[in-house]
Amino acid sequence: MTIDEMTPRTATDLLVVEDVSLAFGPVRALQNVTLNLKRGEITALVGDNGAGKSTLVRCISGIHRPNSGAITFDGGVIHFHTPDDARTAGIETVHQNLALVEDLTVWQNLFLNREKVYGKGPFALLNRRAMKREAENMVSTLAVNVPAVTSRVRRLSGGQRQAVAICRAASFSSKLVIMDEPTAALGVQETAKVEELIHKLREDGHAVLLISHNFEQVLRLSDQVWVMRAGRCVGGRRTAETTGEEIVGLITGALAA
Repeated sequence: MTIDEMTPRTATDLLVVEDVSLAFGPVRALQNVTLNLKRGEITALVGDNGAGKSTLVRCISGIHRPNSGAITFDGGVIHFHTPDDARTAGIETVHQNLALVEDLTVWQNLFLNREKVYGKGPFALLNRRAMKREAENMVSTLAVNVPAVTSRVRRLSGGQRQAVAICRAASFSSKLVIMDEPTAALGVQETAKVEELIHKLREDGHAVLLISHNFEQVLRLSDQVWVMRAGRCVGGRRTAETTGEEIVGLITGALAA
């Protein structure tokens, strides 16, 4: 059974990756990867360390350019040169290191590189009042448990920091949010809060690409699972039709795709 047969492509597809390959010198990081993400769904990408998950995400988010193959997003083939190109198209990525500046406040992190200003050119001034007000709306919309948007990030817990990063991605993404191990360093309660945020993203119409080693989390949250091994996508399953044991078998090669 081919990947297309397992998950037929339809007009509901938001992202389609077709035969994407990428090499760094003699190292073939991705080999003919093919998969798709549907609108308004949570799609999980799983695999062992070194399977190519993060490399594929970097291709989707504009950090790397594939050597061959095509990536179609929202109906058009994409040729992102920078992460800013991906963000402009509606793709936001929450990296495992969160990419937050600890000495800045919540509202400053939310608007980092997206600052609102008065005027134009060298005489432009930061519109702090507008950014604080909008940040409060962003946080309240997602029901993020953050003490105040004026709090410095270094004073926040791990779960609150993750929530800020997700809030930033959700607020500026109109289409796809990519999350790389969003709960790896969190406790049980904070993990539950972040998973609530992920569910809310789907309810609000976002597609979510979730990279996780936590198979229980994958089965709880996702609608579709794609499995990578040694730079290849070796199979895809609708989550309701698979088990953790089958996913492990695909990852290790004990089961054929």
